Amino acid sequence: MFHFFKKSDVQIQTDVKEELSFTPGLRQSHILVAASDGIVTLRGNVPHFFEKAYAAKTALRVRGVRAVANEIEVNLLGAYHRGDEDIARAALMALEWNYQVPPGVKVTVEKGWVTLAGEVEWNYERNAAKEAVTPLMGVCGITCDIVLKSKVQTSDVKNRIEEALRRSAESEGRKIHVNVDGNRVVLSGHVSSLSEIEDAKYAAWNAPGVTMVENNLRVGH
Repeated sequence: MFHFFKKSDVQIQTDVKEELSFTPGLRQSHILVAASDGIVTLRGNVPHFFEKAYAAKTALRVRGVRAVANEIEVNLLGAYHRGDEDIARAALMALEWNYQVPPGVKVTVEKGWVTLAGEVEWNYERNAAKEAVTPLMGVCGITCDIVLKSKVQTSDVKNRIEEALRRSAESEGRKIHVNVDGNRVVLSGHVSSLSEIEDAKYAAWNAPGVTMVENNLRVGH
């Protein structure tokens, strides 16, 4: 059994700053951090969308963080700027060369903002499409409108999710309750960190036939 110790906002703020500073690829000096009741707000300016997305993921790793408000602005300067046509071509190529992304994902670009659309069978394919275009030069934001096709539901999907949670060294599987209703999975219970919530959600999305995950997990006792 783990014991949950609540951090002060000052400690959370300090830990997030240090985590950002420790993470390669982030210009930590351009990112300001505030914390209130475990909710971390990131502000500042970065020259690329990848840094904005990466900063939020980094903050989520810190124990005690309950949520992240990402208010970082992307300012494309000089060599980072690309025209929409160039971004669209690069995005299509990135999707084509990514073996996890199935054919048929469509790309729209407007003023550096990329919108992805289409249908895929698995959530990891949807995530792979978004991750493929995130680091492209000139991208200032991404909207993922890719939808999941309904897939045949297996009878043991609940057991598969619970087994995946028990295998994870980062998750307290015993404290996570899984309810399956058709293609919808509902997670509830308590874990010790926000990263464990993400781990549980990842395990649920990876189960065959799941098209919706309602994540009601909370950080606490």
